[in-house]
Amino acid sequence: MEEEARPFLGKFVEEFPAALEEGSPLPVSPLSRKVTLEELHGESLELGLRLLASRGAPAGLSALLCQAALSQLLQNDLSPFHCAQEAGDNQEEEQQVVLLQSEAVQRLFLNKLIDVALAWHQDFPLHPPSPSRFLCCSVHAIKNTRRKMEDKHLALAEFNQLFGIQSGADCAYYAVFDGHGGLDAATYAATHLHVALSKQETLQSDTATAFKTAFKHTDDMFRGKAKRERLRSGTTGVAVLIQEQELSVAWLGDSQAILVRKGQAITLMDPHKPDREDEKQRIEDLGGCITFMGCWRVNGTYAVSRAIGDFDQKPYVSGDADCSTTQLLGDEDYVLLACDGFFDAVKPSEVPHLVLDALQPSVDPEGGGDAPLEQSEDTVGLRVAQQLVAHAKAAGSSDNITVMVVFLCPIQQLLSQNSTKGTAQNAAQQ
Repeated sequence: MEEEARPFLGKFVEEFPAALEEGSPLPVSPLSRKVTLEELHGESLELGLRLLASRGAPAGLSALLCQAALSQLLQNDLSPFHCAQEAGDNQEEEQQVVLLQSEAVQRLFLNKLIDVALAWHQDFPLHPPSPSRFLCCSVHAIKNTRRKMEDKHLALAEFNQLFGIQSGADCAYYAVFDGHGGLDAATYAATHLHVALSKQETLQSDTATAFKTAFKHTDDMFRGKAKRERLRSGTTGVAVLIQEQELSVAWLGDSQAILVRKGQAITLMDPHKPDREDEKQRIEDLGGCITFMGCWRVNGTYAVSRAIGDFDQKPYVSGDADCSTTQLLGDEDYVLLACDGFFDAVKPSEVPHLVLDALQPSVDPEGGGDAPLEQSEDTVGLRVAQQLVAHAKAAGSSDNITVMVVFLCPIQQLLSQNSTKGTAQNAAQQ
């Protein structure tokens, strides 16, 4: 890591040689005007990672810098950043929740980040190694024909580094959120769910319980923000945590994840849809109903039966996530996460063939059309999600589309396996 880190730190401290001055514009904008102390954790990490990514920082270094800066921030007395109570504020709520002025406290966080970068540039410390398993991740998202883009996603191979976890298995976290009625709920979940997950004591011993608790806690946190800011949006979500040889997937609603092993799609989950028999029964037992209005809807409103947010339809639209765990045997190809804008147009059984098509080497037109271009594995992998999204759009999807493919083996190994399989099939036919 040090070989990559030093050149970046040199450039970073040239741009930020000293603390940001009071009143000067921030290099990146905070997500919110006001935050609770609990929300400060996720929003600071998001802000720091966004700043560092825009400057081309190595991912592992970004995680370590943000974790160190946040630790220093939380040691400060933050009472000077408390928001003054405004006329008309809910007295009872104000006594329970202290709000911080986001821009002011985030300036302090960014200054802590600059301080850490300056110190490490002078004397780079010893740190735990980067994740032992490098996972190539291909992701692409489009607004498509919708008026707004309401999807959010997060790929975090450096989960342990970001949260200072030095014991237990290396973790990698990936998530896709499909918002509706606005982007607020999806942005909130993408900012806070992984933070809530990192704080669960059962994360190593009982990941399913940790995931369910984290989803529920994120929904409860968003309820407070939605009440304060009069927000009405909701979001489905699917999140994957990979710990050594264990893959856990947790979900709310109809965003999905599938695993591909030896070229075969494996079902990991059953999406929550209003017409799913057990979901329909749950809603009716609560006194709600399922009606068909172009698609099946809960009480004639939302087309999803579980989500973060949608508080006007709780508990019919449940905030309780489901989770499944799969043991990785070492022969897995990849795991794919996507919103319903993809899966409404593409069947899971089609995915392996589409991915292999996307992985085929590009051809050099100047070489007569039959000479493969030399490309790195990263370059080859990154185009996969783009081609999957394009296929879903061509197949008729008009919704926002987000696709994330996390490769669990080297891409060249996938191509080699497919080539060997094709040779064996040809020999058998002859």
